[in-house]
Amino acid sequence: MDADLSVSAASAAPESEVARKRRVHGMLKQYYGINDEGKVAAEEPESRDPCDINGPHFDPELYLNKLRKECSLTELMDQESLMVKQIRSLDSDMQTLVYENYNKFISATDTIRKMKNDFKKMEDEMDCLSANMAAITEFSARISGTLQDQHAQITKLSGVHTLLRKLQFLFELPARLNKCLELQAYAQAVSSHRRARSVLQQYSHMPSFRGIQDDCHAIMEQLAQRLRQKFRDGGSSAKDLSECVELLLQLDEPAEELCDKFLSHAQSRLEADLQGLEAELREAGPASGPTALLDPSGKPSAAPVAGSPADSVSPMTNPFLSPTSRMDILEFIDRGCNEFVSNLCLVIASYQELFINRPQEGDLASKNIPQMASGKLHSFVDSLATRYFSLVERRIQEEKGVGDNSLLVRALDRFHRRLQAISKLLPGSAVPSQGTEIVVQAARERIRQYLSALQSFYLDSLTDVRQALAAPRLSVGGSAVPASGTLLGSSSGGKDAAPSLPELLSSLSASILNQIKSVLASVHLFTAKDITFSNKPYFKGEFCSQGVREGLVVSFIKFVCQSSRHFCESAGDRGGSTPPALLLLLSRLCLDYETSTISYILTLTDEQFLVQHHVPVTPVTALCSEAREAAQKLLNHYVKVQGLIISQMLRKSVETRDWVNTIEPRNVRAVMKRVVEDTTSIDVQVGLLYEEGVRKAHSSDSSKRTFSVYSSSRQQARYAPSYTPSAPMDTNLLSNIHKLFSERIDIFSPVEFNKVSVLTGIIKISLKTFLECVRLRTFGRYGLQQIQVDCHYLQMYLWRFVSDENLVHFLLDEIVGSAAHRCLDPAPMEQSVIEVICERG
Repeated sequence: MDADLSVSAASAAPESEVARKRRVHGMLKQYYGINDEGKVAAEEPESRDPCDINGPHFDPELYLNKLRKECSLTELMDQESLMVKQIRSLDSDMQTLVYENYNKFISATDTIRKMKNDFKKMEDEMDCLSANMAAITEFSARISGTLQDQHAQITKLSGVHTLLRKLQFLFELPARLNKCLELQAYAQAVSSHRRARSVLQQYSHMPSFRGIQDDCHAIMEQLAQRLRQKFRDGGSSAKDLSECVELLLQLDEPAEELCDKFLSHAQSRLEADLQGLEAELREAGPASGPTALLDPSGKPSAAPVAGSPADSVSPMTNPFLSPTSRMDILEFIDRGCNEFVSNLCLVIASYQELFINRPQEGDLASKNIPQMASGKLHSFVDSLATRYFSLVERRIQEEKGVGDNSLLVRALDRFHRRLQAISKLLPGSAVPSQGTEIVVQAARERIRQYLSALQSFYLDSLTDVRQALAAPRLSVGGSAVPASGTLLGSSSGGKDAAPSLPELLSSLSASILNQIKSVLASVHLFTAKDITFSNKPYFKGEFCSQGVREGLVVSFIKFVCQSSRHFCESAGDRGGSTPPALLLLLSRLCLDYETSTISYILTLTDEQFLVQHHVPVTPVTALCSEAREAAQKLLNHYVKVQGLIISQMLRKSVETRDWVNTIEPRNVRAVMKRVVEDTTSIDVQVGLLYEEGVRKAHSSDSSKRTFSVYSSSRQQARYAPSYTPSAPMDTNLLSNIHKLFSERIDIFSPVEFNKVSVLTGIIKISLKTFLECVRLRTFGRYGLQQIQVDCHYLQMYLWRFVSDENLVHFLLDEIVGSAAHRCLDPAPMEQSVIEVICERG
């Protein structure tokens, strides 16, 4: 308990101390009229109330009388106690303030005492100084009195002395000028002559001065001739040349003539630099071999042929030629910058110092020399810069090899960086903007070269894939090698190991994607942080958005889609020379681009180049739609080509047979077996790249379904007389009525991206061709029976491949029915016999 009280008392003591100090300070601020911000408060009007104890007009008697009248005894005692407390508090506060400021009072006392001592010493020093000043004044007055008589004479003698020195300078001037001429101190000679020129001109009427003036004029004319000769020789340095021009201007040479001579001399030196660059271009010769694209590691990239992505590659070539010269592009630009651009900047700086920035004095100020000189300088710089830029453009155009991009980027950066010096030296010149345009054009041309290289890479890759699909595979030492000799992949044993379509697709897609990444990495060098022009608004936004994204990536994706669609434009019933497997592979490639690859490539481009779409760009959805359209067109064309191949076999088999005089069928024709085999191989091929798809439910007796001349035995009994020659119209009418109630079949309808839809389209085309060929022939009894056998055989196998087996049944019914209508003796074969023949194969 005691401990708690002591703690509370200890904590209360500092708080009461702080409160007391604040109250004291508040009273003092109130007394001195200071507010809380430390500023003197505005003066308040004085209170004239005699009962205001804090007012200046306070009257104690009136205050006490008022208290006695208004307050009771208890209140008077309380008031007395309050006043006593306030008095004691004020006394205590004053004492506290004195104690707190005791050190300050002591310090102030010491300071005052020290000031008294210092002022006493100062008074003694001032007295001494005053005495010295009085002595000096007296001594000066004594000297002035002594020299009073000789002052005028001394002044006169001094003036005569100065005049004699000037005359001596004038008389010695010709000799001095000759001496300077011998020592080649031309600047000193011009300076000396300019000092005396006005005096000699003023007194030229006097013979002696006239002679000096003539001598000096002859000497200065000789000096001017030497300066002109030195100016024309062109062997002097830029500093000596500047000194010559400055001295000639001081000798009143025409400024315009000097400008022309200065620029002519500078042009001769700069022409030599340009000729050296031009000679270097003439010595450069193109190489004879193509240059391959390089991956980021610097190794030549390759296009896939077949097999696994790791080992199924062949070298990819490029149509561009890489020039070889004595120096690379960076060395060429360095030479141009270090020689031509540096000398041009030096000429500009010297010319401006001599003719433009030079202070115009006297008569020169009225001739407006800076404006004239500035016009000549701009014309001079523009003409030479145009020639230099043409050489740079020629050298850049030779950089057609799309391998290493770093040298070109560094060369353009150095070229752009050095041209900024001209913009600082010569504001308003068009040279920097022309140089910037060259950089921008070089970057655009590089984009076009990379696009062309990517297109060539893609076409070469397709050629390799085409060869891998078409060339025969030979088993050599456990590896499958095509006729071209390119390694396709390894296999175990001595069996053929043809590359599968998924391997070809994966290898082709991966190689294209890797090549795009490699190209983006090369192009990204243009936007590196240490490249001066990369962050300029006129370059970065347009280059990244319109150049890389639109001009390179989007254009290549469109090229892939367009070139793929071109395979669908081949003529001929058999689809031209394009392998059907290539059509199928390209359709899957375009479909993969639509689902994922395009979005990935554009996202990678936008993130890598920080593309900001200030201008409209091609949306991802538009590219995906184009890729899907190409995939759809390729797949439709694949179905058409495969359907036409099978249709060609069926048409020849129908057209080359005598169906009227044929023998009784004993087996299925070989062409039907070939149709089933080809359909099965197509099913396997499509299944490698596309999913199964949705089928309608199959009936349990799909493979046992019978085909006859008539739809049912009841129809056969009812309409058998209709095949006699006496009632042909009834038969046609029956067929037409039956078709009215049948579902219409669209033979060439677009297919879906799945295996069932593709096979359905191929089978529809094949059976429709078979049907049309049957309608053009005339059949005998055994010809009709052979068609029955063939259709039953097809039905046994083809229903498995289509989405709806009723479609196959309908078309085969149509074929048998058409054969029956075209038969001279419609006697159908028994169904049991047909089944025996088909099962026997």
